[in-house]
Amino acid sequence: MISIEDLHKSFNGNAVLKGVSLEIPKGEVIALIGGSRQGKSVLLKHVAGLMKPDKGRVLVNGNDIASSRGKYLNALRAKLGFLFQGGALFDSMTVFENVAFPLKEKTRTAKREIRDRVLKELSNVGLSGSEDKFPSQISGGMVKRAALARALVVDPEIMLFDEPTTGLDPLIGLSILKLIDAIHRELGFTGVIVTHEVPRVFDIVDRVAFLKDGTVSAYDEPEKFMASPKPEVKEFLDGSLGRPDPDGPAIFRPCNVEESK
Repeated sequence: MISIEDLHKSFNGNAVLKGVSLEIPKGEVIALIGGSRQGKSVLLKHVAGLMKPDKGRVLVNGNDIASSRGKYLNALRAKLGFLFQGGALFDSMTVFENVAFPLKEKTRTAKREIRDRVLKELSNVGLSGSEDKFPSQISGGMVKRAALARALVVDPEIMLFDEPTTGLDPLIGLSILKLIDAIHRELGFTGVIVTHEVPRVFDIVDRVAFLKDGTVSAYDEPEKFMASPKPEVKEFLDGSLGRPDPDGPAIFRPCNVEESK
């Protein structure tokens, strides 16, 4: 579904992506992790077509998103749903109007069908009854849920999540991850989650891609990734999982989503 080939990107002479290559099979969800300033969000924005690479390409269903123009680019973007880090809701619009926005702006869907689809998506994310509220009147977790509903209302084949739990307390963050997992199981989209939620995100993804120094240093199933002998992976996990001693036992074990309900 998504093929990233030798992707390079620099800003003001500073190389951020230095030859990223990655294959994401259809229907799978991957976690894109790594330390700060490793280019995770930059890579995600290339997949969404929001940035153009200096070199390399991103193929979506075999089509190069960076070189596409006009109706071809619009057709590719129509397959994508993007959950921005802060939700990116319009403050002047109600929750209903925010979720309805992409249908009104990009489609010729009838008003009655728009209403039905918006209310259905709000129900799916647990926001029934909140449609007439403004973003300032709901919690941070509800903002993320409303933004997720807006991304899903166009029935995307691909979902991109940029730090979906940032700014939320741990329990609300876990509920967002569980919601993403439940919706993926129902809809079967291909997904990429940029996150620092290690190891909790490992329970809901098929593979883990680890960015280090501008390249993909490791890419594997969660259990195999956790057992990786690579020094950079072990160092990252030691820090993320709260291990006081690199040679000592982990004080965390991977969280099971079902056990956390």
